[in-house]
Amino acid sequence: MGRMDRMSGNEAVAYAMKQINPDVMGAFPITPSTEIPQYFAKYIADGEVDTEFVPVESEHSAMSTCIGASAAGARAITATSSAGLAFMWEMLYVAASSRLPIVMAVVNRALTGPININNDHSDSMGCRDTGWIQIYAENNQEVYDNYIQAMPIAEACRLPIMICQDGFITSHAVENIELVATDKVRTFVGKYEPEHSLLKEGERLAVGPYGVSPYYMEIKKAQAEAMKSARDHILEVADQFHDMTGRKYGMIERYRMNHAELAVVVIGSSAGTGKAAVDKLRDMGIAAGLVKVRVFRPFPKEELIRQLRGTYAVAVMDKCEGFSGQGGPLFAETRSAMYDVPGRPQMINFVYGLGGRDVTVDTFIEIFTELQKIAETGEPGEIYRHIGVREE
Repeated sequence: MGRMDRMSGNEAVAYAMKQINPDVMGAFPITPSTEIPQYFAKYIADGEVDTEFVPVESEHSAMSTCIGASAAGARAITATSSAGLAFMWEMLYVAASSRLPIVMAVVNRALTGPININNDHSDSMGCRDTGWIQIYAENNQEVYDNYIQAMPIAEACRLPIMICQDGFITSHAVENIELVATDKVRTFVGKYEPEHSLLKEGERLAVGPYGVSPYYMEIKKAQAEAMKSARDHILEVADQFHDMTGRKYGMIERYRMNHAELAVVVIGSSAGTGKAAVDKLRDMGIAAGLVKVRVFRPFPKEELIRQLRGTYAVAVMDKCEGFSGQGGPLFAETRSAMYDVPGRPQMINFVYGLGGRDVTVDTFIEIFTELQKIAETGEPGEIYRHIGVREE
């Protein structure tokens, strides 16, 4: 058993960074992720790590710093939120297409406008197709554990990875977590020795060259294949992490899905609230269950099919808008995954929690009540819905 401590999610990420001891951090502050580079900069100032801290003038430059460092053969990290992530947009594609294993902590916050500093998933979901692996956390323990697993995953896939947590909900709330001994973390992460890098002696290498038409599509296909194979690497690293800590992770987490007839699919800290609602409904004799999507990129199609194929009605919950007129991104992906499944359940979408709007146990009870009606009638009614919105 590791050492127990009380930490916020931001502290836990910074502590994991210290234990890993990366080579370079490029960072620019933005609420609610600012504490991560602040905590980590103190570790550097106190001589606890060897990391080169590069304070830059913008998030675009922070990611540019990480790209340059990673291309040179260094382990590079950063942290950001919301508009800061959006300001990196161009460079996210550069990092992914250059196959650079950068690790970024994303503290999810609503995107402007109107301006809002509270939690939803519009920032990371907005960049879901940039080619980055995306892993989300429910609580502070998972934030810490996900970050430790991130670097081996990224380096095995040769893809960048973002470790996401809910702003102010996990980032600033303090919880008891179990820390792994630093020597074990460094053994687990290992030494980074990239096969190719700009500073490798005697090697001629270009990173991010112009992709002419005869080569561009092949590069993109290679990226796509790397993302498809990332699933196996994520599960392999999770198995190794389980051996070290006893804590087990997968692409998804199932909660009381045995013989479940009604289910919700959710990402992030709201899963904890949903679990409490499921327990309450199970005590009332209602066969409710929950599936938490931990890894959004690559999308866990096979795992979701296994959990949802026996249910009658499913609500997919999106903590961001999709602006497609058809629902949010998690709903679109989940519904697509279930399309070819014989006897698939009726599925509806709830957009919730935008800009920090509260979601409670009663919110989930209301959703399960709607699912009961659908299961009884076979009629889904309105597919794309919002919940928690004030009545005019």
